[in-house]
Amino acid sequence: MKLLSFEVNGEEQFGAVRETGKTIWNLKELEKEYDGKHELPPALLHVIQGGEDFLKRVTELINFGSELKDPSRFLYDWEDVILLSPITKPVKNIMCVGKNYREHAIEMGSEADIPEHIMIFTKATTSVTGPSAMVQSHASLTSQLDYEGELAVIIGKKGINISEEDARSYIFGYTILNDITARDLQKKHKQFFLGKSLNTTCPMGPYIVTVDEIQEPESLSIRTLVNGEVRQQASVSDMIFPIETIIAELSAGMTLEPGDIIATGTPSGVGKGFKPPRFLKSGDRIEITIDKIGTLTNTIK
Repeated sequence: MKLLSFEVNGEEQFGAVRETGKTIWNLKELEKEYDGKHELPPALLHVIQGGEDFLKRVTELINFGSELKDPSRFLYDWEDVILLSPITKPVKNIMCVGKNYREHAIEMGSEADIPEHIMIFTKATTSVTGPSAMVQSHASLTSQLDYEGELAVIIGKKGINISEEDARSYIFGYTILNDITARDLQKKHKQFFLGKSLNTTCPMGPYIVTVDEIQEPESLSIRTLVNGEVRQQASVSDMIFPIETIIAELSAGMTLEPGDIIATGTPSGVGKGFKPPRFLKSGDRIEITIDKIGTLTNTIK
């Protein structure tokens, strides 16, 4: 299923995408009609943290709504809501894999920059914003704002020292993430955190697709467009360190928890990789598409 967070009438809610069109199930209202109980928590993050019981409840409600002759009063139209990041307030920094595509490592330096061991950095939780949201240019701080289209993994259960063989069983689902980066800040500070953590530089969405709908994430393709021009295009199978390895490495001696977000790296074609570089400017529109998930669209303010 596709789960998402949104705002309607000034209130944050979460729901599920109805497969027959661009509408969202109003799960709160479905609960009232179904059995009058209020078992679902207030946010999608809490559903993820609640495990199978909450996910089963969501499935029951969707099945109930789908059997109604006229379900319209339990649905929101896309245009009537503001889509938010699926997880609006992550508990931890977003964990990110650096230089996880061979050609991207080369465009950022040379073949000597292809990592032998996994590279990890984080983005601050306050950098998160939603699909369709405006991304601040931070023009007073940077003149080298860059895009990075990525597949993001959402952890679904707690674990430590997870083996590669068991890694898939710890995944709740997948979403799209744009790891927007201020390259000049990154260079100035000689590390990644500040250049990766400016407000609104972590758009995510439009929703989380649960793991049962994506059995082979390595078969997915990523495509990034800037103002309609294709800049990035690659297969997830091109990653140097696959998802199972990433989860195993991150969980070695460190506990992963439900709702943790892992950005798996970006392919070649980022703005800095062009000669001369092609950094983002006000008005630029970035569209990142991953098949089976959808398209994350944001514009630079």
